[in-house]
Amino acid sequence: MTEALDVKSVKVVVFQLAEKEYVIPVSHVQGIEKLIHITRVPKTPSYVKGVINLRGVVTPIIDLKNRFGLGESELNDSCRIIIITLDNMNVGVIVDSANDVLDIPTDAIEPQPEVVGGLEQDFIAGVAKLDRRLLILLHLNLVLNPIKTGV
Repeated sequence: MTEALDVKSVKVVVFQLAEKEYVIPVSHVQGIEKLIHITRVPKTPSYVKGVINLRGVVTPIIDLKNRFGLGESELNDSCRIIIITLDNMNVGVIVDSANDVLDIPTDAIEPQPEVVGGLEQDFIAGVAKLDRRLLILLHLNLVLNPIKTGV
């Protein structure tokens, strides 16, 4: 048992997007919300769905599936909005579902594979193999960069 305590790990929230599992560090997650009314904002990129008023804080919402070039999210009861805090800014991302928190040993995390192609590869920080699961770690700074810069 003491050996397990010596292993460094990162605690992550697991979410699904187009039948793949992605993870982001719990330290960046403010909360996970059910879908609520999103107010559209004109002249924004297609992946920016609008803003929500979450407990008095106006928060921009992006469709992560659309951001990755995987099409529009089908909004249903299993969809969630993960509220992420990055550089003192809150941003919500729409995902297909979010229902797991895991500790991933750092030695289970590998760099992004060379064979990955497309827009999505720019956002991948690494891949973790955990039992029979393949978890994709995201570079939140790159995923949210256009939001932060106002592009």
